[in-house]
Amino acid sequence: MDKNGKPLKFGRDIESDWTVKNDVPHYGLKEHASVDTENGFVLATELTPASHHDSPYLPLCAAASCHTEQPIKIIYADKGYFGEPNRSFLSLNQIKDGIMRKGTTTAKLTEYEKERNKKISKKRYIVEQYFGLSHLHQGAHRARFTTLFKNAIDAKIRQMAFNLFRGSKIILAT
Repeated sequence: MDKNGKPLKFGRDIESDWTVKNDVPHYGLKEHASVDTENGFVLATELTPASHHDSPYLPLCAAASCHTEQPIKIIYADKGYFGEPNRSFLSLNQIKDGIMRKGTTTAKLTEYEKERNKKISKKRYIVEQYFGLSHLHQGAHRARFTTLFKNAIDAKIRQMAFNLFRGSKIILAT
């Protein structure tokens, strides 16, 4: 903390920032990814400071994952992307809503919403595999460089390596 009680930034890494998750402060960057739920290929990633909220990045990841002429049918997302702006974006673009619901201070989750979240999580585990394997085997839990640009390039290279590995597994399985 500085003399005004604000969290300090590290002198060499001014593009990262603080966030608090489960009452534990974290300093760094956050990766948003779009993953194909059928084969597990990473279609797009976006890197932001950790303090940035997830929800504004859903349209960006959706647009970046349009690699074919086939329209996106459904988007699965975790509770960080919950909110009316994202639901409106999906509705406007005629994409089915697969965003997990989150309880709020004014409205608790209904039994239907809890069951819906369970069904979505059965598809979303494929998305989470990318993050888990990247953190476990490729050191993605720690930024390697001191600028957002360099770390974004590193994320793209990890994405390519992940897709090559995933593709080789699919080819060997057939």
